[in-house]
Amino acid sequence: MQIAPHRVVNLHYRLTDADGTLLDDSRARETPLEYLHGHVNIVSGLESALEGHAPGASLSVTLEPDEAYGQRDEAKVQQVGRGSFPVAELTPGMRFQTPGEDGPQVVTVLEVGATQVKVDTNHPLAGETLTYELEVLSVREATRAELAKGHPLPEGTDHAKVEDRKVL
Repeated sequence: MQIAPHRVVNLHYRLTDADGTLLDDSRARETPLEYLHGHVNIVSGLESALEGHAPGASLSVTLEPDEAYGQRDEAKVQQVGRGSFPVAELTPGMRFQTPGEDGPQVVTVLEVGATQVKVDTNHPLAGETLTYELEVLSVREATRAELAKGHPLPEGTDHAKVEDRKVL
């Protein structure tokens, strides 16, 4: 079965930046990536490159920022009140996930002042050229519940109950 919209894909990947620095490796964590193809679960350039491949395929994909996490936008660096954070101790480099206009976003603390905190809401990999080494492990049809949710559901999920909740 080939990778196509509405199919669940399981794969291993190795991610490096333009300098060859290793950023992530699913094999090191022994956790393959599982996603629902065609539902914006991964970056657009990677999804396009994987389309049509079958289990056993290995490929290398280099993505420019516009195909991955976008260009850096300096307007996304801003000052916010210190009270906006759930912890008392803040240090530069800390990251938090917060709700954003387009869904969850990562906020990186840049500077900490007495009353204000300088943060960056760009994705941490924005502006980066990224290379993925990929191995497709499996491809299967998504269940109706997974299609309704927009992402794969954990193994053992009672899909009938998930679908019933969707109707209510």
